[in-house]
Amino acid sequence: MKIGIIGCGRIAQERHIPEYAAHPGAELFGYYDFVASRAEEMAKQYGGRAFTSVEELLECAEIDAVSVCTANNAHAQTTIAALRAGKHVLCEKPMATSMEECEAMAAEARRSGKVLMIAQNQRFMSEHVKAKELLALGVIGRILTFRTCFGHSGPDHWSVDRGTGNWFFDKRQSVFGCMADLGIHKTDLIQFLLDSEVEKVKAMTDTLDKCYADGSRVDVEDNAVCLFRLKNGVIGTMTASWTYYGEEENGTVLYGTDGSMKIRDGSVEVCLQSGDRVLYRMPPRSSSGVIDAFLDCLICGGAVPVSGERVLSAMRAVFAALDAAKEK
Repeated sequence: MKIGIIGCGRIAQERHIPEYAAHPGAELFGYYDFVASRAEEMAKQYGGRAFTSVEELLECAEIDAVSVCTANNAHAQTTIAALRAGKHVLCEKPMATSMEECEAMAAEARRSGKVLMIAQNQRFMSEHVKAKELLALGVIGRILTFRTCFGHSGPDHWSVDRGTGNWFFDKRQSVFGCMADLGIHKTDLIQFLLDSEVEKVKAMTDTLDKCYADGSRVDVEDNAVCLFRLKNGVIGTMTASWTYYGEEENGTVLYGTDGSMKIRDGSVEVCLQSGDRVLYRMPPRSSSGVIDAFLDCLICGGAVPVSGERVLSAMRAVFAALDAAKEK
């Protein structure tokens, strides 16, 4: 599969590009970034060529599939254009910046017959795969409640452009903050683990600390706390934060009628009401799993892992949470 990369920022440089390069079924063929030197550097390092525009890249008949790694506000337009150009698409999260855009992307994928996958990488983490298996066995009984959290120091610390001057903090490009960056991950994950969809939402969001160079607070939320009720009756909290300046937190705890399950980076611990405990340690990850799943789908066929259609419900929950917070 000949691959085009649209957007050569940090996520492309650290995940998409090297993982395509490591896959025997992929050839990195083209790159585009509005900062031309980034695309040129990736072409020099991994092979292929830099294109001068998205349109030029999509017009290239040799390219079979693209990764869309742009700012949030370009996801829908770029994805739809790529699908119409006959390309399969792996789009970074969040899927898009409005529900209408998300639905238009899914509709275009159906119309074109091309694959549209969203990079919800939490589903592929080994601890979440193991947790899903254990939940299917009913090891902690019927799930009653949960708490899930994803927090780190924010894109001003890890983006290719450091500081709050990058697109993540420009509301015209990002549209929203930590809810779309981290909250969508945990919202999608809890639906995946519990085989249900968020039905009701209460939420509070705020900008507690992130500031622009002039000292004014950034225009997007840096913290969000949500209360979810799923269609299966389970209730729980989802927290997303860009102000965890110490250790990153990415964990989920599920409470069932027979015990609890603690899911952390690289491990799953089952604690039963009887007092028994079982700790499952996962081997270190060599990749996100997203690129492998996308390529395996294209090469071998079968169902699309994390299709755009399947992410719509998680996006609805995120938009509902933002609305709930705004309306108090």
